[in-house]
Amino acid sequence: MSTLFDTLLRPTITAAARSERIKQTSQRWSVTEKVVRRFVPGESLDDVIRAIRRELDDGLAATIDFLGEDTVDESQADATVAAYVALLEAMPGLGPVPAGSLEVSLKLTALGQSLPEHGAKIAEENARTIAAAARSAGASVTVDAEDHTTVDGRLAIVRSLRRAFPDVGTVLQAYLRRTEDDCAEFASSGARIRLCKGAYAEPPSVAYPDRRQIDEAYLRCLRILMKGNGYPMVASHDPTMIEAASIMAAEFDRGPDTWEHQMLYGIRADEQRRLVGSGAHVRVYIPYGSEWYGYFVRRLAEKPANLGFFLRALAG
Repeated sequence: MSTLFDTLLRPTITAAARSERIKQTSQRWSVTEKVVRRFVPGESLDDVIRAIRRELDDGLAATIDFLGEDTVDESQADATVAAYVALLEAMPGLGPVPAGSLEVSLKLTALGQSLPEHGAKIAEENARTIAAAARSAGASVTVDAEDHTTVDGRLAIVRSLRRAFPDVGTVLQAYLRRTEDDCAEFASSGARIRLCKGAYAEPPSVAYPDRRQIDEAYLRCLRILMKGNGYPMVASHDPTMIEAASIMAAEFDRGPDTWEHQMLYGIRADEQRRLVGSGAHVRVYIPYGSEWYGYFVRRLAEKPANLGFFLRALAG
């Protein structure tokens, strides 16, 4: 099943993430909204604040993503900035929370990186506005990964942001062939790095196509981060990677406050709570907003279990 999923189903599902026709059709299905709520708690600020509170009450930390990407309209980028600022201004209403528990995740293409004129400059300015609001709210910022064509521009912006906001982190995707070098650079600079396997359809020239190769690359990258001077954020639901992270942390004498696990909202919630009970630091990635389609489809493409959940809900 996994071979069929990787070679046929995953590429097909991932291609659907960029199909406007399939997006419009799926959003009209009543069952879709029901299933989406497993992965996306809602579209409004109130929805996400309630979800954050539930996770905090269970001892978890949270990173929040206002969904959207590939913005080609400057006013839409401005609206995304306003949504993040409103979210951060609402965070004090959560009451006292442990230090380091709150974070926001940003996609630079949602902030204007792909705009035809001065996109990089606009995205960086917008990210600075959000980073300043996060600092005032006692939250941190992580700049999310997107497809491989955006990596150089994203990392250049992250380097610039970190000069004024040293706690700004970013995401590196282990399936990209370049990522070991990127891990070495950011680990030596002391950066917060979220390491994930990768969720975009990429050509073999830039990304490992085989699941075994991706797993091996993840372990190599994880070792670089754990050995380095930064703060590794281990974004994986894979039991092998979860165990490997604990083993490497012990090998390099890392205490629980020097690294963390990260998992997605709605996936392996029992494991998230088990890890918290064992003394680990665990952060849940909570997305919200109306632009849920691309995120949702990428979750279906990640593993057969997620697709099976969707198909069972359709059958029901």
